[in-house]
Amino acid sequence: MKSIRARLPLVLLELLILGLTSALAQSGDITLMVDASKAPEKIVHTRMSIPVKPGPATLFYPKWIPGEHEPSGPVDNVVDLKFSAGGKTLPWRRDLLDVFTFHLDVPAGASELEVSFDYIEPGSGMFSGGGSATDKLVIVSWNQNVLYPSWTRAEDTILKPTLRLPSGWKYGTPLPVESASGNEVTFKPVSLDRLVDSPVLAGEFYRAIDITPPGEPIHHELDLAADSAAAIDVSPEVQKGMTNMVAESGKVFGARHYRDYHFLLTLSDHVAHFGLEHNECDDSRIGERSLLTPEGRRSVAGLLGHEFVHSWNGKFRRPADLAVPYYEVPMKTDLLWVYEGLTSYLGPLLAARSGMWTAEQYRDDLANTAADMGPGRPGRTWRSLQDTADAVAGGSSYERGGWQDWRRGVDFYPEGDLIWLEVATIIHDQTHGAKSFEDFCHEFYGGPNHGPEVKPYTFDDLVAALKAVTPYDWAGYFHERLTSLSPNAPIGGIENGGWKFEMSDHPPEPRRGGGGGGGGRFGGGADLVYSIGLRLSSDGVVQESLIGGPAYQAGIVPGMRVMAINDRAYTADLLHDAIKAATQNDQPILFLVLNDDYYRTVPVNYHGGEKFPRLVRDESKPDLLDEIAKPLAGKN
Repeated sequence: MKSIRARLPLVLLELLILGLTSALAQSGDITLMVDASKAPEKIVHTRMSIPVKPGPATLFYPKWIPGEHEPSGPVDNVVDLKFSAGGKTLPWRRDLLDVFTFHLDVPAGASELEVSFDYIEPGSGMFSGGGSATDKLVIVSWNQNVLYPSWTRAEDTILKPTLRLPSGWKYGTPLPVESASGNEVTFKPVSLDRLVDSPVLAGEFYRAIDITPPGEPIHHELDLAADSAAAIDVSPEVQKGMTNMVAESGKVFGARHYRDYHFLLTLSDHVAHFGLEHNECDDSRIGERSLLTPEGRRSVAGLLGHEFVHSWNGKFRRPADLAVPYYEVPMKTDLLWVYEGLTSYLGPLLAARSGMWTAEQYRDDLANTAADMGPGRPGRTWRSLQDTADAVAGGSSYERGGWQDWRRGVDFYPEGDLIWLEVATIIHDQTHGAKSFEDFCHEFYGGPNHGPEVKPYTFDDLVAALKAVTPYDWAGYFHERLTSLSPNAPIGGIENGGWKFEMSDHPPEPRRGGGGGGGGRFGGGADLVYSIGLRLSSDGVVQESLIGGPAYQAGIVPGMRVMAINDRAYTADLLHDAIKAATQNDQPILFLVLNDDYYRTVPVNYHGGEKFPRLVRDESKPDLLDEIAKPLAGKN
């Protein structure tokens, strides 16, 4: 009886979506006009015409966006919403229990419901609800600019979309084009789920580069839009690396599940920075000059590698509880350690195998991941990895803030990297090298290419695919890793791969996020969490203070702002110099901090110098880790 009660709200929502309280649709497609010609002014206008019959009608604004894993649809950015039929404006009311749901009555004799609203581009936000337009470019995420009727499934809701852009702007998208004239493009009729999964990147400074490997029958393209012409000046090395990445993906998965693929890369300092996966493209956004520096190119490789892997892992194969048929149905996120964790393992591998990362950079990335996941993170001792995935549906896990080592965030990403590396080494060891992780990928992600589709799976399906590669207690292995409250990170894959994790005073090359490898600079700030125990923003705000670390013990906690070091106005370089100088004396480092409205001088007794995570070879074992990172393309 208890389980039946728990299901009732979802059942009622399903009944609503099936249209038991809505107008029945007339035959015909929905027409959609999205006018982004005012995108430089941060306004996008939507007009829709929806076939209807008279009666009560319910429409939804997309709430649970695939890939965002939470109810993140940016409904707060919708303004000037109006409904009309037969030339008359219709009153409407928002649902009292769901702000994404709108109710109205279609009058007698009406056959078309007209909808119009504006979407205001936000100055901040997460994912596709974040800033998406500048004076020179726009990313059109269709979920921002559409309402849809409750009486049909997303896959059965057919739209005829037209997009208007600023004059002279060019665009990239996986959507097939029906016609184009001037600054307007009309796409072929498409289902709502395919439309939402196919954003458009457009801009004044735009470039499309063919990165299809020789002999590859499916077209792959790198689409770039930036805030300057200089930012899209892509070097031949980057083009070669991206072509290699496509080739390597074919070796990893042995199949493709798209008609063609577009890497949509936005280069701007004025949009939200993230990556969001889609079946036939990705929406990846990073700083304007990222392709012009070695650190930036390394970040691009890691970002695009991750999102590309998602085309198979997350879009084609998706946990059944994330493959919901409507954007209003809540998602269950318990398998994100597969969806995101396995992707976090394969994405860096594609970056390394493509040549865009060196083997040393790949190892440094693993070392930083192992350090970030413990030891010294008290959150590990009270909150399991499984819980970090379970809690995402609550809508706050992706928010940034202090005390991350204590409360844990989306650890299923980086810790998933370590877990799946260990799976790869177990497969190698159990089969004495006869099988590899790629055999599992072919088993689980293979099959014929029917274009973009979703093939849901359960935990049991995952275990069965692994057992088809090699018999092993995979269910027991994952249960142990997911429920562990050990203070130590699961570094069995690193050790099985012939390497050891340690802390060193030797700085590695900058990590893929663009900052110093665990103890260097990032974004003008200072990442010293492995030494003095602090991570600071560029203006000295404490973003993290490691529980039990020297700074924490002295009383410096997240939210404070460091104003001065040893009586001199704070800079990141000054703090680095002070830590270095403290190794030569027994004097504390003096921090002047601002806590709310109060200044305080805090002496921190630390004399150990900067520390950096790294991997060192274990000569007693074969070097499987470097072997795993070698390119596969060209091999039989």
